Amino acid sequence: MAVALMVPGLALFYGGMVGSRSVLNMIMMVFGAVAVVGVLWTLFGFSAVFGNSYGGLGLLGDVTEYLGLGDVVAGDEAAALPPALVAVFQALFAVITTALIAGAVSDRVRFGPWLLFTGLWAALVYFPVAHWVFAFDSADGSVQGGWIANTLGAVDFAGGTAVHINAGVAALALVLVVGKRTGWPRQARPNNLPLVALGAGILWFGWFGFNGGSALAAGNSASVVMLTTFNATCAAILAWLLVERLRDGHATTLGGMSGAIAGLVAITPACGAVTPLGALAVGAIAGAVCPLAITLKYRFGYDDALDVVGVHLVGGVVGTLLVGLFGSAEAPSGKAGLFYGGGFGLLGTQAVAVVAVVGYSFLVSLLIALVVKHTVGLRASKEGELAGHDLTEHAEVAYDLEGGVHTPGSGPTPEAVIASAERLVAGSVAAPRTGSGTPG
Repeated sequence: MAVALMVPGLALFYGGMVGSRSVLNMIMMVFGAVAVVGVLWTLFGFSAVFGNSYGGLGLLGDVTEYLGLGDVVAGDEAAALPPALVAVFQALFAVITTALIAGAVSDRVRFGPWLLFTGLWAALVYFPVAHWVFAFDSADGSVQGGWIANTLGAVDFAGGTAVHINAGVAALALVLVVGKRTGWPRQARPNNLPLVALGAGILWFGWFGFNGGSALAAGNSASVVMLTTFNATCAAILAWLLVERLRDGHATTLGGMSGAIAGLVAITPACGAVTPLGALAVGAIAGAVCPLAITLKYRFGYDDALDVVGVHLVGGVVGTLLVGLFGSAEAPSGKAGLFYGGGFGLLGTQAVAVVAVVGYSFLVSLLIALVVKHTVGLRASKEGELAGHDLTEHAEVAYDLEGGVHTPGSGPTPEAVIASAERLVAGSVAAPRTGSGTPG
């Protein structure tokens, strides 16, 4: 499945953007989140998302209905969409969404508490919100799904609300609790821009599966979705680079890759709702708005390290709301927005979905972060930050620049590592990035 490639794609994308002493930690934060949420998904997550809604309220699925995923094993061989396939496809949505948050708090959280946060966040935030958005009522009315998908009737083809807005606003809440990195806003430069470009390319490939697969069939709808996904990404790259060029006098590789992700984020909810020309508009608007949005972190003083808030939260909001403007009745979603004769109704519906997800996710994410902080502790020590999380959290380094032979139990003293790190920081910090953001 193409969506599975988004896991290493995100790990490489994030890994290339951090400093050279935190590459492995960033990769491990992504894969660690995937592992934790994947286990929870099998135990009760799938059931919480797709089980019959408690009381018909559309807030949470019955967590006992598919407990342990035992019932999906005995699927009908003739079924067009086997339950086990749906389970693993949606599992990848859950793990990617949670892993996205990691980029906001790079270089300052401990690995164990991060895993605890991801488990609690998936159970208390992602699973309920995914039920709101992805769980549709059954055709015969025997199974009732989430309120956003059914009662409200908002259009979110592949997860602009449940995935990107959800992860982006959770990242903001977590950043506010954890605090700024030591020395922020001056930080080490991205260690490997070719790695960033490779990760972005893999993410782009995986996104075709992410969006296209949400059509649930290899037909015209999936084909239209893949076309609009491609169009929006291309337009967003050009728009981001144009903003950089006009504002900063140059167009950067990091900006181009960030533009691609911004376009992919924005088209995710709109990919089945707009025409190819509408997709160009969605991508161009997101590609112009997101690089401007990420500069807000310097104005308001929140340290969103890899611009998860600026790209995912803002891009997700932009894409979700633009459905209300560029939605076409001829597209697979079949609903017309303001510019296609549909009036303001759809725009209002989309806005309600955005506000609901932002409000719930921010409040509960903030509470989870505070609980973890005041029980096991979230923040790494200043010494750990200076030495680098690769060494302090994982006892490894990404780049063996000295070419020495490793003997178990040997190595530099912590004092020597910290002294060396301080010298590196003094000589390798970069001015704040104001034109480039992060992932998808």
